[in-house]
Amino acid sequence: MVKTYSGLLLLASFLMACNNNQKTIEPATAMKLKPYPKTKKIDLVDDHFGTKVPDPYRWLENDTAVDTKEWVLAQNEVTNDYLSQIPFRDAIKQRLEKLWNYEKISAPFKEGNYTYYFKNDGLQNQSVIYREEKEGKSEVFLDPNKFSADGTTSLADINFSKDGSLVAYQVSEGGSDWRKVIVWKAEDKSVVGDTLIDVKFSGLAWKGNEGFYYSSYDKPKEGSALSGLTQYHKLYFHKLGTPQSSDELIFGGESTPRRYIGAYLTEDERFLVITAANTTSGNELYIQDLSKPDSKIVQVVDNFDKEHSIIDNEGDSLFILTNLGAPNYKVVTVDINDPKPANWKDLISETENVLNIKKGGGKLFAIYLKDATSLVKQFDRRGKEERIVELPGLGTANGFEAKQTEKELYYSFTSYVYPPTIFKYDIASGKSTIYKKPDVLFNPEDYESKQVFYASKDGTKVPMIITYKKGIVLDGSNPTMLYGYGGFNISLTPSFSVSTVLLLEQGGVYAVANLRGGGEYGEKWHLAGTKLKKQNVFDDFIAAAEYLIKENYTSKERLAISGGSNGGLLVGAAMTQRPDLYKVAFPAVGVLDMLRYHKFTAGAGWAYDYGTADDNKEMFDYLYKYSPYHALKEGIEYPATMVTTADHDDRVVPAHSFKFAARLQEYNKGTNPVLIRIETKAGHGAGKPTAMIIQEQADKWAFMFQNMGVGYSE
Repeated sequence: MVKTYSGLLLLASFLMACNNNQKTIEPATAMKLKPYPKTKKIDLVDDHFGTKVPDPYRWLENDTAVDTKEWVLAQNEVTNDYLSQIPFRDAIKQRLEKLWNYEKISAPFKEGNYTYYFKNDGLQNQSVIYREEKEGKSEVFLDPNKFSADGTTSLADINFSKDGSLVAYQVSEGGSDWRKVIVWKAEDKSVVGDTLIDVKFSGLAWKGNEGFYYSSYDKPKEGSALSGLTQYHKLYFHKLGTPQSSDELIFGGESTPRRYIGAYLTEDERFLVITAANTTSGNELYIQDLSKPDSKIVQVVDNFDKEHSIIDNEGDSLFILTNLGAPNYKVVTVDINDPKPANWKDLISETENVLNIKKGGGKLFAIYLKDATSLVKQFDRRGKEERIVELPGLGTANGFEAKQTEKELYYSFTSYVYPPTIFKYDIASGKSTIYKKPDVLFNPEDYESKQVFYASKDGTKVPMIITYKKGIVLDGSNPTMLYGYGGFNISLTPSFSVSTVLLLEQGGVYAVANLRGGGEYGEKWHLAGTKLKKQNVFDDFIAAAEYLIKENYTSKERLAISGGSNGGLLVGAAMTQRPDLYKVAFPAVGVLDMLRYHKFTAGAGWAYDYGTADDNKEMFDYLYKYSPYHALKEGIEYPATMVTTADHDDRVVPAHSFKFAARLQEYNKGTNPVLIRIETKAGHGAGKPTAMIIQEQADKWAFMFQNMGVGYSE
């Protein structure tokens, strides 16, 4: 069982006593930076609507070429040599290991006769799935740590058949989005049929015990699996006991080419629901009545303008979550016999807060975003509000899912100063009780988070949550990390981070800005940070940095910026537009070449947010101006920068980071180091082993503290 906070007051007293004798490790006074590897340049120029654009580092896009591999090795040698000289790097890693080393348990879920849950003892590379029968003795069901010796092969997803007798799970090797699927009989864990291969961006939707639906692309030709364009998704049905080569194509392919296709069944398994899209926003909606032999797939929504998903059904009545005519989303019902939008009837109307819906125990749970924090309401299936679920405070609530017949469910709650805690919720009474509370070396009472609203360049009010240790002095000297994302309708909500604790206990500040382009305020907020309005996102982020400096949380010499993927683009744009504003920059797995992003893997699907350089001259000019790789200028002093990427990232290919780092090393003026840290046997981030995460985080904080000159107190 997980321990509670009962010992934290004693622990806090002990740590305070130790702090009186703290040892401070000072930064190295003179770091010896090895010469950057000589990166060859080729004479290659593209013509975009009459504008000549040189791309001398294009050869780095060939990630399997010998010269690219040699460049990666040479860059990692420079990076590792620099990091090894930081005197407190090992002390930070040791502290992170202590902070990380606590038992982590997920909310339980019932499948058949068993209750399953994930557990990590503390420093295990991958969490293990356990199960127990009727509150009996727990046993290991599936241990992903046995997939590979170094923990780089991970469990990507797991799905049980309705009766719980069969289970299919996905395996990712080296962080790749290409996955294998293995099927077991759940009772004795015996393998059923052959392993499916080359499955990408897919759920697994069981149809009874007959088989399951899954999606994938045609595998790119050999040698380009990690970077080749993946254009058309296909939905298949795999019948157990048959070879994958005979799987039936259900949707997609030449008749209905779509870039993203997903499928799932309603809980009663009567309806197959299919979503189809060409970009990351907006989808068609289809449904098939599996209770009727040879029934046709029926189109419910025939365009990609808005987003829709079927939550559940009650007989012939469908429950649909949609933002059609409701930018913040609403729930509607419609009869399956004529399901077109013209017949939709509002069940839960749109409000000023963005809506998401979960279901369990015959109820609907509306999880609203109110200024980037959770507000949860319980509704009956006729749309009547029954209660507001009382949460521990301002933060993020997830879960609220259970089967129709359940009387209770589980949810988690977390914030920047509240470690993720699991609650058991009685559906009839609305009472929440703590189910699992982690025993973290962290006393929430010592820290605080506050939300502020600051003005962006055009006057738009943008929310930001700032977290720090109580009693810090706002004199501009605090090492501060500003984090952001700002894209793809994704909302940044409060969550606890063990890594961030290290910054906070050093007297640092952690700030998260909820930028336009995200989903915090619905469709309008998202669209305000897309295509020809993308600069709004960067302006919001820059304004957040200026606010932190103006309010004396930090200074230009003590401010770092960080973001990954689309957030890596954000950091790249911010540091090229305002290099004077930050001391340290961490663009992670970033989209950094905006003229060519759509030519790799599933990148073309991001065009809804970005537009492409091929669209027209106006779009090209806009992208060319802010594209981080192209916006770098010779002779500018850029922040101390550590670019991070991975050699198996087949979502945002590492070529973005390779080319950006090469040009930044060439152009940067002054003594601020420009490093690129390239993880091997890792991908875009999912499934990364704990040991790899801890080392990466230790290197990040060590690099930041060293370049800010603040040292580290043990």
